[in-house]
Amino acid sequence: MQMETTMNQSKTIYPGEVFADTKLFDRGIRQLIPHYDLMLDTLVACVSIDAHRILDLGCGTGELSLKLLKHCPNAKVMAVDYSPRMLEMAKSKLEKTEFLERIRFIQGDFGAWANGDMKKEIGTNFDACVSSLAIHHLTDEMKYQLLTCIGKNLRNGGCFWNADPILQESPQLQDIYGRLREQWTISQGSTITKVRSQMGNSQAQGHSGQDRLATLETHLTMLSSVGFKTVAVPWRFFGLAVFGGWV
Repeated sequence: MQMETTMNQSKTIYPGEVFADTKLFDRGIRQLIPHYDLMLDTLVACVSIDAHRILDLGCGTGELSLKLLKHCPNAKVMAVDYSPRMLEMAKSKLEKTEFLERIRFIQGDFGAWANGDMKKEIGTNFDACVSSLAIHHLTDEMKYQLLTCIGKNLRNGGCFWNADPILQESPQLQDIYGRLREQWTISQGSTITKVRSQMGNSQAQGHSGQDRLATLETHLTMLSSVGFKTVAVPWRFFGLAVFGGWV
């Protein structure tokens, strides 16, 4: 077991890939993140079923995109991720569904998009922009820049929703959350130690690095300051939250 752990930890991965073997992601993230599906389902519920153009930033293995395609029958999703491994996994998953014609995958760094690159590839005038477990890898300065870019590329009345880890307000809350995560993982048939043994060694890539968490208050202040007319938190569980709003 020690040899396996060492081998997995030595494999270099992009921030957000989490696991050395991409095939372990969907199961592993559900063992690691309490109420993962509830979190994503809450985000999806905040997107109008009438949405036609949706941008998914840091789409990973395509779980959120797939939920959105089911929820929005007329929507086309632009799914962006900088990881070739993640995109390959997402494409493979969507190929087995009837939704493949309604999704387009783009390999790219959404931090670069925030800096003004990839305008033609990604486009504009989105009804909704979403992200899950990705934006927390940016610095606060880049988070602000990305939110500014998102606001400019949403249609009037469009929305942005993010499901992401947040920095908790006190060490006590962090300790409670840690214990609850351990209990959650056990309830999913594993242990924190076992799940972590399957992780890779995350190295900075593009504009993303190791976890750079911000408080929920910081996120909401940023959203308001870049022009979001309404900001809200439809779901929170200690160090996880779904937050965003409408322009």
